Amino acid sequence: MTKKSILNWLSLSGIISVLFYALHVIFGTLNYPDYNWLRQAVSDLTAIDSPSFITASRFSTLYGALSCFSCVFVYLVIQRHESKMLKIGIALYAKMNWISFIGYTLFPLSSSGYMGTFQDVMHLYVVTISVILLSIASLVLIIISGFRKKNHLVLGICALLALMFMFIGSIGTGVIPEEYFGLLERFSIYSVVTFTGIISIWGFNYSKNE
Repeated sequence: MTKKSILNWLSLSGIISVLFYALHVIFGTLNYPDYNWLRQAVSDLTAIDSPSFITASRFSTLYGALSCFSCVFVYLVIQRHESKMLKIGIALYAKMNWISFIGYTLFPLSSSGYMGTFQDVMHLYVVTISVILLSIASLVLIIISGFRKKNHLVLGICALLALMFMFIGSIGTGVIPEEYFGLLERFSIYSVVTFTGIISIWGFNYSKNE
């Protein structure tokens, strides 16, 4: 068994981040009477006027911070040993997580849905669009580099699945009835959260001999 470096171990912070994301959803829902996950977005749980704001925000903040750190650690693990394309892909994915963490923390929704305030505009049209574009760009690069190297094929396949679910969610929210918006939105959100956990495990198992 290859000896793990401290960076390999620190990469596992992404797995812990997934746990905190799950807790943010679970306890946020428990503290939000009448919350309808089929219709409402996940971000409604951390809207400023939502009854679950304080509880859900605590867990989502921990998720955001740990997911950012995990991606940075994974990048540091591979930076001297991998192709430029894969390094750029991981770097863009890390940047996406940082923009998501800082952006959504600074600009939570003012209320459930979209009320048109300044922070709602920043939340939806600046932060969200930036996150989507960076997610697509990073996943495409990871997919290509993953399929080019046999040892990274599983990573490439996982990135492809994440991108597919992201597109299903993005397209689906625009064509399905409003009462199922929350369900399709979760395809996009959960694909990113899950892939962060996958990258975390991959970074932990990574060896320069690959």
